[in-house]
Amino acid sequence: MTHVPATLAVVLALVLTGCGGNPDGSKEVISPGAAPTTTLVEPTTSTTEPGDPTTVTTYPPEYASPLNGLPADDPDDLDRGAVAVKVDNHPKARPQGEVGNADAMIETIVEGGFTRFIALFHDNESDFIGPIRSLRPTDTALAAAMGTPIAISGGQPWIQSIAVSRSVRLVGESPGFFRALGRAAPHNLFADTMSIRSTAIARGWSNEPPTALFEIGLWDIPDDTASKIDLYWADGTTVTWVWDPEAQVYTRWIGAEPHEWARQDGTRHQISVQVLIVVQGTQYVERSPSGTGSNVPAIETIGSGPAWIFAVGRVWQGSWQRDAYADPFTLLDADGAPTVVPTGTPWISVFPQQRTIEYFE
Repeated sequence: MTHVPATLAVVLALVLTGCGGNPDGSKEVISPGAAPTTTLVEPTTSTTEPGDPTTVTTYPPEYASPLNGLPADDPDDLDRGAVAVKVDNHPKARPQGEVGNADAMIETIVEGGFTRFIALFHDNESDFIGPIRSLRPTDTALAAAMGTPIAISGGQPWIQSIAVSRSVRLVGESPGFFRALGRAAPHNLFADTMSIRSTAIARGWSNEPPTALFEIGLWDIPDDTASKIDLYWADGTTVTWVWDPEAQVYTRWIGAEPHEWARQDGTRHQISVQVLIVVQGTQYVERSPSGTGSNVPAIETIGSGPAWIFAVGRVWQGSWQRDAYADPFTLLDADGAPTVVPTGTPWISVFPQQRTIEYFE
């Protein structure tokens, strides 16, 4: 696929919220993440061509979160560490609690063709994140690069030992964890991120800002459009992302149903993101060394593979490269030149190469 990019040098204070989301425009969506403030820099705009509303956004690094490039409501919060929370995605776990407040989201495969999430909180917080579930090897393969502790609900000992070998800190059930009323176990364990953060600090762990999995910067907007993306995670498990040009977000669907997240008071919103990143790695079975534990699926994220960036209704296609678990990903275009991802709340799909991804204009 050939792209003729239009380079956009912009520093724009832009609030990406709005209504829309259903293919017929009838569904309210709320873009997750903190809205950019309008007081940090003098706003300027640029477009791909006259009459084209497509823009990209950058902010000065000293004001921007490393996880999404967005400024924080309180700039002091950018000087602290991030926490990760392992979130269930079983049908009985939906709607998940406050994943829409996360600074970034990661999705990976687990048993039975289901996926689970890692919700990342840096300058944002949640008092109702969950349901929280158990650890998998792919989780620590990603957290090792970011330097974030992970809040979990257990995990097989041999999987937790992998976390230790990768210098990833684990937070099990502790102050701030609670069982939500009206939800059945094991899909009812929630937590507030402020307590998770306090636990990490009390244990003397690093409180340095996280390292992003991808470099964020000035994005060359591609010519190719992508209004709908289908990710076939497993037989019978398809996730669809639909571009909402009014709200400037991709909305998430499970089959024909909108995938929603909920606040503790029961208020629901459709999951939506500003940037969708897909990296394909080889799926394999991670086996218990002793043979006494259960084997689990995992995705290899060392080496290289195909990659896509979806943002502002456009698509970039290239490859990813990574040499060690402690390293972030490098994205490369067709000529082998490094590529950055645009500013915006990202959803990162660590997707099996054996499965199909399709997108449509």
